[in-house]
Amino acid sequence: MKLPLINPSLVLMCCLVAPFAQAQMLQPGLWELTSSNMQVDGQAMPDLQMILGQLNNLPPEQRAMVEQNLKNQGIALGGKGVRFCLTQAQVKSDDIPLTDPKSGCTQRITDRNGKNWKFTFSCPKAQGNGQAQFLSDKEFTTNVIGTFNATGQQQKGSMDTRAVWLGQQCGTVQPRT
Repeated sequence: MKLPLINPSLVLMCCLVAPFAQAQMLQPGLWELTSSNMQVDGQAMPDLQMILGQLNNLPPEQRAMVEQNLKNQGIALGGKGVRFCLTQAQVKSDDIPLTDPKSGCTQRITDRNGKNWKFTFSCPKAQGNGQAQFLSDKEFTTNVIGTFNATGQQQKGSMDTRAVWLGQQCGTVQPRT
């Protein structure tokens, strides 16, 4: 199944969500990640809210397939973005699994300066670097620049994200293991 416009954007979002968390600075529970200023090869892409709106227009079988695929990766669509769950054990460790453990992605913090961090990441179809700013234990922002190959062609991308803590209960969103 090939979803025009949605596929590259969701791939970029899912690949780049990986390095954004610092274990002991965050609350366990349900988090929602939104994106803005997303660009691919210098062209502005729709924000995540618009992409989520496009998913609503898919035939029910296709939407269910996309949602199941994301659910299998520990991500749920909801609110204004994508949601993920962090357990108490995960926030106490230095290895929060925000990417699918089977994805082959790695991340490395290259500079820690208080609440501002720089990082690099590498996935089979994406790599790049970025900065995270931890505003509190319930909110952080990032700016990420990288390259990815979601459509069989190498592309450059960038985006800003904002993650907010929604509460201790994760509901139906299962933590990644």
